[in-house]
Amino acid sequence: QVQLVESGGGLVQYGGSMRLSCTASGSIFRLAAMAWYRQAPGKERELVARITNDGSTNYADAVKGRFTISRDNAKNAGYLQMNSLKPEDTAVYYCNVHLTAYRDYWGQGTQVTVSS
Repeated sequence: QVQLVESGGGLVQYGGSMRLSCTASGSIFRLAAMAWYRQAPGKERELVARITNDGSTNYADAVKGRFTISRDNAKNAGYLQMNSLKPEDTAVYYCNVHLTAYRDYWGQGTQVTVSS
């Protein structure tokens, strides 16, 4: 079983920056893809950014150029650096680690609020 612990959320002003962290237990992290999702009130959960085990990345159009996903396999950790934050980035952000359909894990979520 893999447990994911997110940290780094909170309140930030429009245009500010914030870094989210996700730390995984267990030994599969380095083999798995990692992603950040977010869910705003009244909306469906959406993919924000994803990084494969070999470092390939992809981003939602809404965050391209502003957010950067990274990982440190030696620390079993992943990160989401968020710059130029906007009120529409306000959401609960979730870390996901995916190895197979049966080995798919989620963090508890961390609230990010961007004030205008």
